Amino acid sequence: MPRTGVRAEEFTGCTAAGHRTCPVPSPFTAGGYQEGMVEDLLTTVASSAWALPLLFVLVLGDAFLVVIPGEAAVTALGALAVSQGEPALVAIVLVAAAAALTGDAACYLVGRTIGLQRWRWMRTSRAQAAFAWARLRLERRAAVVLFTARFIPFARLAVNLTAGATRLPAPRYLAVAGLAALGWAIYQALVGAVVATLVPGGPVVAVVVSVAFAVGLGLAIDAVLARRLGARRAADGE
Repeated sequence: MPRTGVRAEEFTGCTAAGHRTCPVPSPFTAGGYQEGMVEDLLTTVASSAWALPLLFVLVLGDAFLVVIPGEAAVTALGALAVSQGEPALVAIVLVAAAAALTGDAACYLVGRTIGLQRWRWMRTSRAQAAFAWARLRLERRAAVVLFTARFIPFARLAVNLTAGATRLPAPRYLAVAGLAALGWAIYQALVGAVVATLVPGGPVVAVVVSVAFAVGLGLAIDAVLARRLGARRAADGE
C-alpha cells in the first residue's frame, strides 16, 4: 500500500534488484486502452478511402437483406462526420441516397422481370400476404406507399418487388423512389450528426448512442405503423 503523500506506484513487471514498482503511472489500463483502440479504429474508418464505398455496399445490400446494417452504417458515419470531421456529411447523404435508390430499383427490376412466384420464399403465406397488401396500397396511393416504405425494411422489399410486378410505370417509380431515398439518407445521417453534437464523449460514445437511438426510433415507428396497418386491415375487412 502506498504511503500517505507519495504517488501511487504501479507494478512494472521487472523483478531485478527489487524494482517491482515505478512511480510513473501506466497509460495501459484495461478500460482506457480498449477505448483508445476503438477510437483509433473509428478514426481510421472515418478517414479511409474505403469508408464511402463500404457504405454504398452496405446500403445496397440492405435493400435485399434486412439483416445487413445499412441504416446503422449511415447513422454511424453521420456521427463520425461531426465528431471526427470526416467523411463529409453531404458525401455520406449522397452516397447513401444513391445506394438506396440503386437497391430499390434493382428490387423493382426483379419484380418486373420474374414476378412474385419464382422463388420458394415468395410463395410462403407471409410473403404473399405482404405482396397482396403492397399491391392494394400501390393501386390506391402509390406515391405515399413508395415513400413511406423506404423507412420500413420489410415493407420496402415487398413494395418495390410488387411495384415492378404490377408494371408501375418506371419513370413514376424512379421519381418517387429517388425522393424517398434522399429523404431516408438525410434522416439517417442527421440522427447520427445531431446525437454526436449533443452527446459528449468522443467518437465512440457518439457512434454507440446514435446507432442505439436510431434503432430505437425505427422500432417505435415500425410499431406505430404496424398498429395502423392492423386497424386499416380491420376496417377494410381483410
